[in-house]
Amino acid sequence: MSQIVKIENYNLNWESEFYHLRSVIGSAIGPLILSIEHVGSTSVKGLAAKPIIDIDVVIADDQNLSDVIQGLEKIGYFHQEEWSFAGREAFGRKNAFVPWERKNTNWMEHHLYVCNIGSKELARHLAFRDYLREHPEAAKEYEELKKDLAKISKERSEYTLGKTQFVNKILEKTMKLY
Repeated sequence: MSQIVKIENYNLNWESEFYHLRSVIGSAIGPLILSIEHVGSTSVKGLAAKPIIDIDVVIADDQNLSDVIQGLEKIGYFHQEEWSFAGREAFGRKNAFVPWERKNTNWMEHHLYVCNIGSKELARHLAFRDYLREHPEAAKEYEELKKDLAKISKERSEYTLGKTQFVNKILEKTMKLY
């Protein structure tokens, strides 16, 4: 039986892949956004993770959202309204070559979100990432938890739920900073 969730040791390519993605996405919608953030476990040096890059594109407010959506559509993303909620819009990829650029790059799997600067979800992502970057003992504890959950979880939702208590404990400590 194969595992539902595969955790891999930290890979330096995750960071370089993010920078390449940021460059291509930024070229398409740069003037409309404030920043592009690498969040999630792949953004924490040394932390084992699912090899999926999480990216938050930060906008000032919803005023430019339709232009951002159009810009992302031009490079092969599509708006996933069913996965979106207030302050965070989700995007899917039409194929493995998205974002499209001049060369046919087969990109690593990644999740793309567009978040308002004031959104609670963006604050949660940044707070959790920054805490793990600054507290290696917490990152190691989180890594062990994820590896254990990956071994025993029968569904991806079970894996995610298993991390919730740990994540919430960290966010309780840090959210007042954001």
